Amino acid sequence: MEIVHTDWYTYGILPLLIILARIVDVSIGTFKTILLARGNKSIAPILGFFEVLVWLLAVTRIFEQLDNWVCYIAYPLGFALGSYVGIRLEERLALGVQIIRIITRKDASELTQTLRNKGYGVTFIPAEGSTGRVGILYSIVKRKNIRDIIPIIQEHNPNAFYTIEDIRFVSQKLIPGLPWKDALQQ
Repeated sequence: MEIVHTDWYTYGILPLLIILARIVDVSIGTFKTILLARGNKSIAPILGFFEVLVWLLAVTRIFEQLDNWVCYIAYPLGFALGSYVGIRLEERLALGVQIIRIITRKDASELTQTLRNKGYGVTFIPAEGSTGRVGILYSIVKRKNIRDIIPIIQEHNPNAFYTIEDIRFVSQKLIPGLPWKDALQQ
């Protein structure tokens, strides 16, 4: 008995393989799109090749089973799960460099010193806000370090306003220990 012709394969294993293939190809595509948005063009063609290769394998199996309604459910289910997996993968890898801008009405000298002591470069600018004097702190950091900086801000100034933005290009090596060629390619 050949496994390809069993109901178990047709309605169980094949749809599962289609789901897994879609998770892989959509995850690759999601990750590729995020990398492109961050300015990384070097790895995108390679990821695109594997994305389409896996997609072709999945679609080929569906066309071989046009009368199998379970495959029609498996295909979009794999797409939805692949989108989720791709986003979560990129979040875990936390590639790239970001700038964090902290605006505080409270004296920021302790916060500034703590961040510097932890190895982060910080630029402080006194400014005038809509409600009076404020301090603005800027720091360019690896994206994966943002989760370490937020608690420091909240500890020293829980009422500080902060924003975080992606950076596509940095002209100089400003962060100790950051391999800029690698960081800017991520």
